[in-house]
Amino acid sequence: MGAARLYRAEHHAASDAKTDTKPEGQAPPASETDEALAAAAKASTELLGKLDKAETKVVELTDNLRRALAEQENIRARHRKELADAKVYAISKFASDLLDTADVLSMALNAVPQPALAADKGEANKDLRDFYTGVEMTRKNLLKAMNRHGIDMFDPINEPFDPNYHQALFHTAMPDKEAGTIFAVMKQGYKFKDRVLRPAQVGVVKDPDA
Repeated sequence: MGAARLYRAEHHAASDAKTDTKPEGQAPPASETDEALAAAAKASTELLGKLDKAETKVVELTDNLRRALAEQENIRARHRKELADAKVYAISKFASDLLDTADVLSMALNAVPQPALAADKGEANKDLRDFYTGVEMTRKNLLKAMNRHGIDMFDPINEPFDPNYHQALFHTAMPDKEAGTIFAVMKQGYKFKDRVLRPAQVGVVKDPDA
């Protein structure tokens, strides 16, 4: 119940009580009674009008406050998202620049024939083995540093092709493999959290009947 309605109810109750408790035989003159009632009615009407306006103003101010608080929270949420997006963009750009370095290190390792690294080759290939070990350690440390910042490498060999994560460079029919399977990885893929920084570049088994 609003304040105005509550006041009306109390006012009518008080008026009724006054009417019921008049001493017998002491009724005031009619003119004085009419004037008093008119003055009371006018004052009551003015007060009720002020109460109605006050209630309306309270509702309006409450609504404005709720809107302001909601807008403030929306601004904070947008600010948090912008900061997060800026951070992701900065890390993604930096990581993308590092991917070429990781690729070069991988190609250097793949270019060394494994038989040449055998220990029984003696001192002739010691320098090559040392070089290979140094490059391998450098690559591992680079990948670890990237991993600490949420950047992960993925190698999809023998997995089903997924255009969201893989880029098909070529297709080849292979009787012993299921169509749509990745049988070769030219470059590994990289992700930053759930975002693909670079899709893996792959070769895919094609359907021989297609």
